[in-house]
Amino acid sequence: MPGAVPRVVLVGAGIVGCALADELTERGFTDVTVLDQADGPAAGGSSGHAPGLVFQTNACRSMTRFARYTVEKYTALGCFDQVGGLEVATTEARLADLSRRHGWATSWGVDSRVIDADEVAELHPLLDREQVLGGFLIPSDGLAKPVLAAEVQAGRATARGARFVFGQKVVAVETSGDRVTGVRTETDTFPADIVVSCAGMWGPVLGEMVGLTVPLVPMAHQYAFSGDLDVSAEALARQPILRHQEADLYFRSHGRALGIGAYGHRPMPVAAKDITGSELPFTKEDFEPSWEAAVDLVPALAEAGVDRGFNGLFSFTSDGMPLLGEHPRLHGFWVAEAVWITHSAGVARAMAEWIVTGQPELDLHSSDLNRFEQAQLAPDYVLERSCQNFAEVYDLLHPLQPMESPRPIRTSPFHERQKALGAFFLEASGWERPHWYEANADLPEVAQVPARNEWASRYWSPICGAEAIVTRKRVAMFDMTPLKRLEVSGTGALEFLQRMTTNNLDRKPGAVVYTLLLDEQGGVRSDLTVARLDRTTFQVGANGNLDLDRLTRHAPEGVHVKDITAGTCCIGLWGPKARDLLDGVSHTLDTHKGYFTAQRAYVKNVPVTALRLSYVGELGWELYTTADLGAKLWDTLWEAGQEHGVIAAGRGAFNSLRLEKGYRSWGTDVTTEHDPYEAGLGFAVRTDKDFVGKAALRNLTSTKKLTCLTIDDPHDVVMGSEPVYHQGEPVGYVTSAAYGYTTGLNIAYAWLPTEIDDEVEIEYFGRRVPARPAEEPLFDPGMKRLRG
Repeated sequence: MPGAVPRVVLVGAGIVGCALADELTERGFTDVTVLDQADGPAAGGSSGHAPGLVFQTNACRSMTRFARYTVEKYTALGCFDQVGGLEVATTEARLADLSRRHGWATSWGVDSRVIDADEVAELHPLLDREQVLGGFLIPSDGLAKPVLAAEVQAGRATARGARFVFGQKVVAVETSGDRVTGVRTETDTFPADIVVSCAGMWGPVLGEMVGLTVPLVPMAHQYAFSGDLDVSAEALARQPILRHQEADLYFRSHGRALGIGAYGHRPMPVAAKDITGSELPFTKEDFEPSWEAAVDLVPALAEAGVDRGFNGLFSFTSDGMPLLGEHPRLHGFWVAEAVWITHSAGVARAMAEWIVTGQPELDLHSSDLNRFEQAQLAPDYVLERSCQNFAEVYDLLHPLQPMESPRPIRTSPFHERQKALGAFFLEASGWERPHWYEANADLPEVAQVPARNEWASRYWSPICGAEAIVTRKRVAMFDMTPLKRLEVSGTGALEFLQRMTTNNLDRKPGAVVYTLLLDEQGGVRSDLTVARLDRTTFQVGANGNLDLDRLTRHAPEGVHVKDITAGTCCIGLWGPKARDLLDGVSHTLDTHKGYFTAQRAYVKNVPVTALRLSYVGELGWELYTTADLGAKLWDTLWEAGQEHGVIAAGRGAFNSLRLEKGYRSWGTDVTTEHDPYEAGLGFAVRTDKDFVGKAALRNLTSTKKLTCLTIDDPHDVVMGSEPVYHQGEPVGYVTSAAYGYTTGLNIAYAWLPTEIDDEVEIEYFGRRVPARPAEEPLFDPGMKRLRG
């Protein structure tokens, strides 16, 4: 329908549906119909009972940006009381974490400060001063008024042409071929070109209608109202909203009473299909431990007592993030689910940008509906992980800390060999990934590894450093199986990949090319390694399920995109002795073929696809074979490697080595919010060909760049997301960091203004750590090791 305004149906008139109707109509999509089974905006779901506290600070940049916009918009609409937000510490560990949270807020542009216990008591006189060690104050936090915000935004949307139809329970989503055509309720049918599920805890039910797993779990969350306190309502209303995360509690005022929200009880999941209302009866026995902790912090509550309470239903996901995006197989069906009041307006703006222009301004990969692997959509997995997220919502979690169950889910064919070598496993995308091997504890190189600070020492061992050193000295085997592998084939495969990516893939079979996937605005959606195996077949090394989704959506008829990860495996064999090792076990592999080449060969009895490339900056190969032959490949290389001093090495060494070489990690160092040139990836762009996003690159005016920093003190290893200061002012943030064991440099990459070329400071747990920009790559700038 070129030129026509698309017909949009939003299912759900809670705060997300109302906010999205407002944002869509503001952008010219005025043919919007909002359906709800209740009798008014925010009447039947979580929006109607949500206490409305908005704490903006989050480890995730996009979540903080969602919250910032929510605060700005609802303040402008008169639906927000900006009383400030206060988080308190009653333990030294929590006090240290408040400094880390202050760092996040600074990195993401939210004004905040860490305050002492006296100022905490001054801001919140009801607290027991003796319990408190300090606090974290965010002046722009406060209380949203969810029902009013929904009504105001619905009114704005209606004034632009939207209509709200209540008492409409959806019973079917109508389709034709692979497109949505409408929504059918118990009484009516509403034609649509675009349908967006904003049904909140009923989202899984709507998803079932279109064959889509919406992996969220509705869970009851306790909220209680105290009796009246001996304080005026005006005085209580001026106090900031309060969070006592050590006890899984938060507080806000209700007249002369306090509202108390508790996450400290057992998870109480409810099946979406069984929900008839968003409030369940209060279970006093579950609230008793939370009440005791609340009275400890606010002694005045003891006399006021509990007046009443309820168990309100909210949506939780297996990774704690929203579910945003379009159905992978049904065009026009979108999802905006698992969104709390805190992020509602920000999510609505991003969704409206996405639907109207095809690309949101913010990078949304961590919230994208299609981010999950198939194994992560199993009902038992979703339930258990979502319950665990509920239990840990206020816990002190290390950025590397994995879920403990259900595990293991996905293992490579080398898993038993790795366990025998004492592998310490962490998890990503369901995969068990060794981070180091206790079998290497006796390596003499362990003694060369400097100690690091307590936080950075968690989920780390000095063995990681020894494994990195040995990789550069001899040879190591890395399990690269968890990296996503796709096969793109068909007579039009080359033309398709040429159009989708930035580099020139029109090379002879046997060539390997590093290239980028851009969005239409020139942002980096992913980086890929593409091997041309024959005239019509390409093996694509990708970053995850979103790359599979992107290529599948755009593949023309006759081009096949297949995920081959589960049926294959990979060993990265890297180090100066890698050629010697391979020459001893393969008479069909030409180990002197150049860098970035591919060969099909045999390693003894194992057929392999050998790609000569290295993400650690060393001579070596990625050796791929089928999963059934994986153990045989490992054993063959391991046995042959003994005379060359081979070791198994893990992700700890891998990350250090790749940062020494300056290799980017998509999703951490680079996202859609960055263009190739500022990210240092311009070498992968060929402007003499056409590709998606090329037109946008012509008009770039970048003011920032991904910068390599080195830190003098090896003890001050940082972890990522810390703010960077220049001349006392925050100017950027850290993306990746690791100690470089073979360069002897403490490394951090950060986004900084282009003009900065002198000393900066990284704020780490409240301390300022000096750092300075450095020329990259730090290791082997002449590429002699790789091309040797």
